[in-house]
Amino acid sequence: MNKYDKSEIEAMINEPDATVGEVATRLPAAKAAFERLGIDYCCGGSGKLRAELADKNITVEQLIEAIQQTEAVRASDTDRDWSTTSVTELVNHILTTHHVFMKHELPRIDGLLTKVTKAHGEQHGQMLGELTAAFRGLRDEIEQHLFKEEQILFPMIAATDAFMSGRGERPVSHCGTVLNPIRQMEFEHENAGQALARMRKLTDNYNLPDDGCLMFATLYEALDAMEKDLHEHIHLENNILFPAAAEQEAAVTGA
Repeated sequence: MNKYDKSEIEAMINEPDATVGEVATRLPAAKAAFERLGIDYCCGGSGKLRAELADKNITVEQLIEAIQQTEAVRASDTDRDWSTTSVTELVNHILTTHHVFMKHELPRIDGLLTKVTKAHGEQHGQMLGELTAAFRGLRDEIEQHLFKEEQILFPMIAATDAFMSGRGERPVSHCGTVLNPIRQMEFEHENAGQALARMRKLTDNYNLPDDGCLMFATLYEALDAMEKDLHEHIHLENNILFPAAAEQEAAVTGA
């Protein structure tokens, strides 16, 4: 992406109807700033940015400063403008980046939770028990979610894109419009957002307790990294992939 100067950033932020998700899409460097300021750009991406700033008592200047200070304000693959790529390329990116990350990290975090609970259960048993329950509920839903994306939704999107670009036959859907699985995925995204918020609350924003050991710190770092990756994953789908896929299907069916 391009590195925007202050006036360009300010112009984007001050657009009256700009949503959080739109700004995160047009200005990928804002995502790290949103993370730091507690602004939800994935599940809450449809909300107006100016209203979100007002609700959290964050000024435009504070947001601009956070954007300029963050390490994300630079050209890099993580800051790529995915709204300009094909849906097939974006799907492949989600599969090879975010799906692979989750498949590796979910069992690792589960193991860390077990070890930390064994070592610190006497002092922090209630919190760790609730954290484990929240995480395992999220893990179960994420694993099913990834499977449904890989087996149902993503093949539908890729088939439509292939037809649109002359690389394949007209797609035949066995579950109606692509909007049906998209709605289910968005519902599950909302559930994931609630689980992430609960885990962050239980851990006091992943602040290590005074008696926390290195393994405890590793657990919190892993949970924090998982949250950030899932936020990016949901953002790419809710704000970019799903609208593009729905638009392509409409073009093919004439709906």
